[in-house]
Amino acid sequence: MTRLARLLIFVSSVFIAVPAQAALTIEITQGIEGAVPIAVVPFGWGGQTAAPENIAAIISADLNRSGRFEPLADRDLVSHPTSADQVKFQNWRMLNVDNLVIGKLVESSPGQYSVSFELFDVFRGKRMTGSTFPAPARDLRRVAHHISDVIYETLTGERGAFNTRIAYVTSSGSTKNKTYTLLVADSDGYSPQTILTSKHPLMSPSWSPDARQVAYVSFENKVSEIYIQDVATGSRRKLAAFKGINGAPTWSPDGRKLALTLSRDGNPEIYVMDINGGALKRITNSAAIDTEPVWTPDGRSIIFTSDRGGSAQIYKVSASGGAAQRLTFDGKYNAGADVSPDGRKIAMVHGEGGRYRIAVMELDSGLLRVLTDGRQDESPSFSPNGSMIIYATGAGNREVLSAVSVDGRFKQRLTLQAGNVREPVWSPFDK
Repeated sequence: MTRLARLLIFVSSVFIAVPAQAALTIEITQGIEGAVPIAVVPFGWGGQTAAPENIAAIISADLNRSGRFEPLADRDLVSHPTSADQVKFQNWRMLNVDNLVIGKLVESSPGQYSVSFELFDVFRGKRMTGSTFPAPARDLRRVAHHISDVIYETLTGERGAFNTRIAYVTSSGSTKNKTYTLLVADSDGYSPQTILTSKHPLMSPSWSPDARQVAYVSFENKVSEIYIQDVATGSRRKLAAFKGINGAPTWSPDGRKLALTLSRDGNPEIYVMDINGGALKRITNSAAIDTEPVWTPDGRSIIFTSDRGGSAQIYKVSASGGAAQRLTFDGKYNAGADVSPDGRKIAMVHGEGGRYRIAVMELDSGLLRVLTDGRQDESPSFSPNGSMIIYATGAGNREVLSAVSVDGRFKQRLTLQAGNVREPVWSPFDK
């Protein structure tokens, strides 16, 4: 296999036909035994027509797909309280639910709403938290996700990641006439927003630390170039268009730089570029292929893929350059790393016996644990709270996204109604 072919394994993706605007559908494929039972009661609504959003259903689905909670089915609810004085705790205790969520949706003025909720500890008969949020109709889903985050953090002590987004790439059309699309959607697959559509490949999306911009690779000019685009406004600018490969951009934690792969000097190496002044610093210097850089959360180091040891493995180097340290030794293929938000773990594609699966390695101990059981799993990306990893995989003859908990106990699949989808990346928390 040629050096360029090996590089393309690291940095490119296969794109298969898919309708660009279809929402992703989530299917729980493996649950966690002992998930905490919780009741989320349909929110009160006094309007003359149907409520603009089913807030309770969104919250229930969020908590369910976290793997930590098991919401009660609507048919099993013993009553439908919408205020604290209507709650009869003894009735809920009979159902053995640990917690209860109630709330109301009120139209405060045309097109403007007020969403209130309360969370109760059923067995202690105590209100744990609650709040009211104003929102226009278009933001009701985001409010529901925010409420889910509050509930999740109150009950687990960890920050929730429901009110975040994912970016991913799709394509449509025949082999000779494809249309490539970069999209951003809510973390539950709803509200897909087209960032860019092109007749040429798009790949390697990467979120800025404030979740307002996306960097990506585009071949719209028939060569690889790196762009930065504002998600809200659509404004964008070309950042790297050097001779040869321009690939695999990732943002520094302070949002001022990109690490990227360039072959401008003849060999694929890791560089760091200032996104404002354009100053460029070469980080690696090897006869091997160095690619897929990702920053550690403290901004001091860059973790990357290299075949300098004879096969694809994960290495670490100072963000200012210097000697690289090999991190992975278990297996003949480890590539495509992502670093957990706390900097303690890396997720990667682990190849063994002709299968490529998602694994997590503890950086302190070097212990590697395989989490998935696919044959061609790739592109792992941690959720911003570090509890889940989203990745691309095959399901039959289709390409889908999946997610797995960091302990491997809980799994879900995100599928387009028709077609295929690749290259997921989970956004940071909004700043």
